[in-house]
Amino acid sequence: QVQLVESGGGLVQPGGSLRLSCAASGSMRNIGAMGWYRQAPGKEREWVARIVDARTDYSDSVWGRFTISRDFARDGARSMVYLEMRDLRPEDTALYYCHAVGVNYFRGRDFWGQGTQVTVSS
Repeated sequence: QVQLVESGGGLVQPGGSLRLSCAASGSMRNIGAMGWYRQAPGKEREWVARIVDARTDYSDSVWGRFTISRDFARDGARSMVYLEMRDLRPEDTALYYCHAVGVNYFRGRDFWGQGTQVTVSS
């Protein structure tokens, strides 16, 4: 199994910055892409950013403002994924979820964290 635990959310003023963290544990060898999604009240969950090996992708709404990165533990049983967010806007307010795509033994499975709330307001 794979467990994902997010942290780092909070209340920030427009133009401010936050850094979200996702602690991933379990069978990292069976995890491929990792990323972040978000869901605002009354809206569907939307993709924000993704990292696969060293390659990163971003949605148009966050491109140039958000940066995703990933660290691997030497034991292969843990990984950290970060989302650096700057120039935050009220429309970035949402519950942010960490996501992982299963490969190999976990092919076809998706893993989700519980989410961390980001509120951008003055």
